[in-house]
Amino acid sequence: MFSRTLRPSFPSLLAATAMGVYLLVAAGATAAVADAARACSSWPVCRGPVTLADPALLVAWGHRVAALLVGVLALTTAVAAVRERAAIRGRVLAALALGLVLFPVQVAIGAVVVTGGAAALPTGAHLVVGMVLFTALVVALAWELEPETPDAPEEGWAVEPGVDESATDESDAPASAEPTTAPADLPLRTRVTATVSAYFRLTKPRLMWLLSLVAAAGMALASTGAPELTVRTVVLTLGGGVLAIGASGTFNHVLEREKDKKMDRTSDRPIATHQIPVRRAVAFGLTLAVASLAVFAQLNPLAAALGLSAILFYSVVYTLVLKPNTVQNTVIGGLAGALPALIGWAAVTGEVGLPGAALAGVIFLWTPAHFYNLALAYKEDYAKGGFPMMPVVRGEAVTRKHILYYLAATLVGAVALAELTALGWVYAATTCVFGGVFLWAVLRLHRERTESAAFRAFHASNAYLGTLLIAIVVDALAI
Repeated sequence: MFSRTLRPSFPSLLAATAMGVYLLVAAGATAAVADAARACSSWPVCRGPVTLADPALLVAWGHRVAALLVGVLALTTAVAAVRERAAIRGRVLAALALGLVLFPVQVAIGAVVVTGGAAALPTGAHLVVGMVLFTALVVALAWELEPETPDAPEEGWAVEPGVDESATDESDAPASAEPTTAPADLPLRTRVTATVSAYFRLTKPRLMWLLSLVAAAGMALASTGAPELTVRTVVLTLGGGVLAIGASGTFNHVLEREKDKKMDRTSDRPIATHQIPVRRAVAFGLTLAVASLAVFAQLNPLAAALGLSAILFYSVVYTLVLKPNTVQNTVIGGLAGALPALIGWAAVTGEVGLPGAALAGVIFLWTPAHFYNLALAYKEDYAKGGFPMMPVVRGEAVTRKHILYYLAATLVGAVALAELTALGWVYAATTCVFGGVFLWAVLRLHRERTESAAFRAFHASNAYLGTLLIAIVVDALAI
């Protein structure tokens, strides 16, 4: 039995080492450091004076110094692991050992690339080893933070995905819900405002800003090639996207109206409270969907087809099939959030390109790391609603571990995107800084295990993706 006393220093060192490695990998995948490699073809030091007049040489020196500091940090982490090895699980030590073995290998590969040129090694060898190194350190961190005795799933839920029939019994719903439509004796202006506000809530406006940024990033990446990004394309893409999101949100409200009544966070939704009749909500959703497709069709048929796919996937596949029936609903459902990246790319090029697909992959991987925090915060609520969310079915400890796994996968995906494009230092700095903030919030979640910590990690995930997408737009338009 391991002695699991609180040792915040070792997990913190491990997390800092992982992010230090990520900094090096992300920097190495950007165009700026590629220029620096040409400016400094010697190793371990660069020849010539370092001045502001030669920024490429300055970046090269910065990369070398950062690698030295991260190496010292890795050595410190190794020493801490040796000192506390009696209290550390064997698999944690094994994963850490793999990372520490790969670190000098990564340094050696970097030296060969610098002195012998990129042709000296297979394309991407330096990046692949760096990603494996980073992954090994994050896996070690996840295992280190994992409690010895995981918490049990909610009573009545199977460990394997499945819905507890008692949790979804419609008899648990309120016997009757009083309509909350504004009384007729209120001023007309008040009634109109309340109705407009209710319809606006149906569209899930909180989702719009982030998904619109995803589409904008897709357009910006596509514009770095031959097609020119025009104001017309931007307006039509974002306009069609907002309408598609509104339609999807409305259909989600309609289809989940009975479950919404059971959950505290959704019981005041317009359809659940009968503020808007179901038939009118359906008509509203169909109107938005048709309008969305009409707008996308002004761009090209592929954009319209992808828009329709996004509406159908979120409204039907996610809402009706995935969300109530499988614990993997959040993972697979991430496709709905990834589609705007493909729509943005297709709006400019009329096709689906690899960089656009890579951006969609980042969104797909980010979704569980993001939404599992909300699932933790509203665990009891989701159980009442009968949804087999990860913390309900598998427990909170497993969910926290999966947040860390998907965070690492997201960061690796962000580096892969940089490698496939010409994104520069703004993008690299953003994914490192805000990825570090996200990791810090997840570490606090593992230690505190509170609702407020879950919300903190949730907001950190929003901040990471939002700033990353803005960085993509800035870097892409500057190319």
